[in-house]
Amino acid sequence: MVTLNTMIENPRIQGIGMTSRRTRERMIDRLRTQGIKDRKVLDAMRQTPRHIFVDDALASRAYEDTALPIGFNQTISQPYIVARMTELLLETKPDMEKVLEIGTGCGYQTAILAQLVSYVYSVERIMPLQKKAKQHLYDLRLRKVDFLHSDGGWGWSEHAPYDGILVAAAPEDIPETLLEQLAPGGVMIIPLGGSRSQELHRITHTKEGFQVEALEPVSFVPFLTGGVS
Repeated sequence: MVTLNTMIENPRIQGIGMTSRRTRERMIDRLRTQGIKDRKVLDAMRQTPRHIFVDDALASRAYEDTALPIGFNQTISQPYIVARMTELLLETKPDMEKVLEIGTGCGYQTAILAQLVSYVYSVERIMPLQKKAKQHLYDLRLRKVDFLHSDGGWGWSEHAPYDGILVAAAPEDIPETLLEQLAPGGVMIIPLGGSRSQELHRITHTKEGFQVEALEPVSFVPFLTGGVS
């Protein structure tokens, strides 16, 4: 597991008041009561300053259990969902080498994954969001991440197959291209339902095919095609 080492060096990252380390600890306590058990996931959430991933006007709300706007009709997922999806991804295969993330957004989920797996390949269709995400991860000295500006439905075949795929937007159905890029034994965490009622799913690539588990209701932005410069 990568340990962030920038907290003391950079006061902005360390935070004060409602963005302080103490506020982050209260978030961790809440995640535990919500059922998050994986110690490494909780440690990564504790180490990662969520407040730097949102606009300054929203920084005081960064550790509330709510999604927040990040522009372009996109949101940063609530802490519980980030922790839950990460925990589900790693539950059966904790030592993942390569993970594909669809929907970089502001880079918060990317930063959590980058501390827990060997390498992250992250795809984002909105270029200004991707630029911000790159800067955030640079500031946190998280280097084992590659970024691609592309339609997420295509995945990133150049580096396939992946041990894990995490999708941060909700298509109506599972994109076939992403299934093709999931390694045998690999796991995909994806919300399904488009703009309708959505459920979080875990898809496992078994010897017999793809095992699909519906897990819990969620609310994500819909999975859109095409890129935005």
